[in-house]
Amino acid sequence: MSKLQHSTADQRDSEVKSKPPSLLWNLVFNLILPTLILTKLSGEQFLGIKPAILVALAFPLVYGIREFVNLKKVNFFSALGIVSVSLTGGISLLELDPVYIAIKEAAIPGMLGIATLLSLKTSQPLIHTFLLNESVMNMAEISKALKENSAEAAFDKLLVNASWVLSGSFFLSSALNYILAVVLLTADPGTEIFNQQLGRMTALSFPVIALPLTLFLMANLVYVFRGITRLTGMPFEDILNVETEKK
Repeated sequence: MSKLQHSTADQRDSEVKSKPPSLLWNLVFNLILPTLILTKLSGEQFLGIKPAILVALAFPLVYGIREFVNLKKVNFFSALGIVSVSLTGGISLLELDPVYIAIKEAAIPGMLGIATLLSLKTSQPLIHTFLLNESVMNMAEISKALKENSAEAAFDKLLVNASWVLSGSFFLSSALNYILAVVLLTADPGTEIFNQQLGRMTALSFPVIALPLTLFLMANLVYVFRGITRLTGMPFEDILNVETEKK
């Protein structure tokens, strides 16, 4: 194989690894399959109670690990998902009181909300990780334009406002997660009914929690984009870190 062919193959592999994970596959492995297994296959005539929990939780766990292997870097949200799935599995298999799952569901987004506010006192606020990602925004040009327009202080204020909105979305998620778990998980752990309730909770987490929070975050992102455009004078297409392919 020639050097050109090697280079083309390496570039193709790099493009595959850099592609963002498919929303469809995320839904299939993290939502649809676990829900179907817990609600339909927990009976003794199928997988059984504990095996169903293990199989259902294995899908998001394996998918998150596979994503890490393919991308060769830690995705913050995937890592958080793996921790959450592992805790849910552990609590369910140990047949602890369902209130622990409710506490866990509320604790993770709640801690993220607190961490977002506390990070405002550091040199790298978490808003940079969640919204001002350098793979999405052309931060070098944005910083340059802010300096030229003497708008750095105004930009810092913009980030503080966006951080409060982001933190509020995490606190909303915390409350919704807790309410959903408390309302749905009423059966005793270690029973088929509990598995079915856990499956329903997983299924409802998308329309009840993820969908409104996604809209919340999108609105926050629009607010940040408009603020950057106003402070820098840069058009929207220059703010985004999009590289034009050379043919």
